[in-house]
Amino acid sequence: MLSLLVYLLAGIVAGTMAGLFGIGGGAVIVPVLVAAFAWQQLPAALVMHLALGTSLATIVVTSLSSIAAHQRRGGVRWDIVLPMTPGILAGAATGALLADRLPSRALALLFGLFSLAVAVQMGLGLRPPAAGRLPGRLGRGLAGLLIGTASALTGIGGGSITVPFLTWCRVPMREAVGSAAACGLPIALAGAAGYLLAGQDAPDLPAGATGYVYWPAFLGITLATVVFAPLGARLAHRWPERRMKRLFALFLVIVGLRMITA
Repeated sequence: MLSLLVYLLAGIVAGTMAGLFGIGGGAVIVPVLVAAFAWQQLPAALVMHLALGTSLATIVVTSLSSIAAHQRRGGVRWDIVLPMTPGILAGAATGALLADRLPSRALALLFGLFSLAVAVQMGLGLRPPAAGRLPGRLGRGLAGLLIGTASALTGIGGGSITVPFLTWCRVPMREAVGSAAACGLPIALAGAAGYLLAGQDAPDLPAGATGYVYWPAFLGITLATVVFAPLGARLAHRWPERRMKRLFALFLVIVGLRMITA
């Protein structure tokens, strides 16, 4: 019961911050899970693997509601999402298998560097110059492969990578965000399945884990994020956008430095 309360609290923090700052998935959930798993004294060598796998599993649930919301507003470009999906599936599965071969320290370093990169981009408002138009089906598939691999290695839904790519291809921001949300589902499905299967033979798995997916944390996170993400979203409408981005960038800097130096 105590452990479930810990993960409910983690979900409250993750859900509120995700709704408040407009970025969901592993950017918030992974560091919260790492802290919760350390508090639970789970095996140190498995903490990052469990955090990444469990984060992707929670994104399967949260991405469904996000897709529905964007679809109702006509924000999902299926002509973009569907050609990217095979590459995303292959990349996310590959990323999970690669993560299984990396030590927890290396995964923490990757996540820390990723957090710092996103913090710089968000804090300074950097946007890539528009390139022209979307690549063909092969190019979209290759983009999906790279996005899926990077997302699985960092436990994220891919929005912080997919949105800049699509805006670089001159896709309008509203459609880029909606399409990135739709891409998050195959990323999460293939990534979570990859972590689940890759971790089957890992030593010292805690009770309640299937591979690198820790179900008590999954349950607590998903229950709480569904309830508290709308609260964060309501708060977001009361705060200036620039202030929110800078606060979240500061949060990512702290997380990134913590992951790198821990």
